[in-house]
Amino acid sequence: MTYKMIVLDLDDTLLRDDGTISSRNKQALMAAQEAGVKVVLASGRPTYAMKALAEGLDLERFGSYILSFNGAKIINWRSQEEAFSSTLTPQMAHALYEMSIEEGVSALTYVGDDIVTVAANEYTLIESQITGMKVVEVSSFVEAVQVPVVKVLMVAEPDKLVLVEKKLKVRLAGQLNVMRSKPFFLEFTEDGVNKGTSLNHLIQQLGIERSEVIAMGDGYNDVAMLEFAGLGVAMGNAPEEIKQLADYVTDTNMNDGVAKVVEEFLLRDLVQTT
Repeated sequence: MTYKMIVLDLDDTLLRDDGTISSRNKQALMAAQEAGVKVVLASGRPTYAMKALAEGLDLERFGSYILSFNGAKIINWRSQEEAFSSTLTPQMAHALYEMSIEEGVSALTYVGDDIVTVAANEYTLIESQITGMKVVEVSSFVEAVQVPVVKVLMVAEPDKLVLVEKKLKVRLAGQLNVMRSKPFFLEFTEDGVNKGTSLNHLIQQLGIERSEVIAMGDGYNDVAMLEFAGLGVAMGNAPEEIKQLADYVTDTNMNDGVAKVVEEFLLRDLVQTT
C-alpha cells in the first residue's frame, strides 16, 4: 500500500515528554515530505500553540496542514487560510460555564491568544505550559466571552472528570461533541467535530483516499481519526483500550515510535517503488 498522508497527534505521540521532537522523528518526517507525503499535525492544542512545531517541520514549504482545536480548525500552513472552521456561540460557552459550576469543576476557553478562566488552578497552569499561552483570570466568564470560541474545556482531577464526562455526554448528546484529550481535560466542540471528521474534510479537498492515510495517536481524542484512517496507529504509551482499537501499535513517544512507523510504512515503500 502506498500512503500519501500521515496525520500526527502531538503530545505523547510526536513529542517527547519534554515537548520536543526527537532528531530521528524529524529526520524521518522531513524525508517523507521530500518524497511527497503530506505530514499533518492534529492536536487539541490551539493554533497558536502549534506554530513553532509547524515551522520546525517546514510545513509551509511542503504545503501541508494543521488540524488544531481537535479538528475544529484546519489551516493551510502555506497560505494561512482556513480550510475548515467550527465555533461555539458565546451563549453555548456561557451555558458550559454554568454546567461546570453545577458539576464543581473549572472551565476555560480561548479569547485571542489568551486562556480565559475565572479561577486559575494547577490544570489551567498545565494548559498554559503546553500551549505557551497566558492565563487571564476574569471576574465574569460571561462578560469576557462575547465572541464565538472554538472550544471550551472543563478541567479537574481525573476521577472527578470521568463522572462529569459520562453525565454531560448524555445531557449534550446531539448538541456538542464531548471528549477527553487528557485525563484532566474534558473538551467541548461543535457536534460532529473531531479529528476524524476534520480529516475527512481535508482529504476530500486534496483528493486523497482514506486508505492512503496513516494516523497516529495515544489519546481518547485520537480515536476518531485512528478509526477513520487506512492505518490507525496507537503509540506504545497509549492506554490499552486505545491500542485495542488501532490497526497497529508502535513504540512509545520516548522511543521514536513515529519515526519507526514512517520508516516501516512510508520510506521503505517509497524506496521500493523508485
